[in-house]
Amino acid sequence: MNITLNEELRSFIDPLTPVEYAALERSLLAEGCRDALVLWRDVLIDGHNRYDICRKHDIPFRTVQNDRFESIEDVMLWVIDNNLARRSVSDFQRGMLALRKKEIVAARLAQRAAEAPPDQPAPEAEEDPVDPPWSTREDVAKAARVSANTLSQIERIRKTAAPELVEAVRKGDISVSAAATVASLPPQAQVAAVAGGRKELQQAARQVREQKAGAKPKKEVVPDSPEEQVKALRSQVGELKDRVATLMTENEVLKQKLAALGAGA
Repeated sequence: MNITLNEELRSFIDPLTPVEYAALERSLLAEGCRDALVLWRDVLIDGHNRYDICRKHDIPFRTVQNDRFESIEDVMLWVIDNNLARRSVSDFQRGMLALRKKEIVAARLAQRAAEAPPDQPAPEAEEDPVDPPWSTREDVAKAARVSANTLSQIERIRKTAAPELVEAVRKGDISVSAAATVASLPPQAQVAAVAGGRKELQQAARQVREQKAGAKPKKEVVPDSPEEQVKALRSQVGELKDRVATLMTENEVLKQKLAALGAGA
């Protein structure tokens, strides 16, 4: 039997924890694979974990065809909708799924508009068979059951985070808000923070926030006398020197981490 695995489809599904995987493995070994794996043509669309375990232990399994899809995008929307409805899916994964669905829907509308006759009005998002219309960030956030602000953070992670940082969020090693902050760092610094574990990730997020806070212009209070003005200026110079020293130290730490990573490779 020729079964094709689509890695993008598989990425829509949160991996099982070691405990969950072991429980499923025990069940399949004891009772066999009772539920059929679902295929679209030769593409596996449901039952990836069962398929892996059955192949590992040569456990027989059945397959059924779902022929109601016309394209792989139809399959993706089906898998996304199934996972968006699950309670066990994390906020981060739901946000990622909803953003991917938005892209698929937008691409379909664009293609439909390009193929429409010149005298026919362009299709609107509401005409698409998917629900909701997916025309605004609020629509997508509602479908993902997260706030619009959280969705913006997830979108930032999706666009700028290194794969290692994305995996850390997926595993719960760092919160969505902290990961969105760390994602503003260069990719090498992100990888170094992930390699350092949870504490290092939290520290990196805190440092970025402090740097951004320090970069905001402070409201200036003009001293009354020349003596107070000189005192205020000296205080500012001292603060700047302390800040420069801190940044140099942080830079040196990052260099050492990068050097260690390079040596380990």
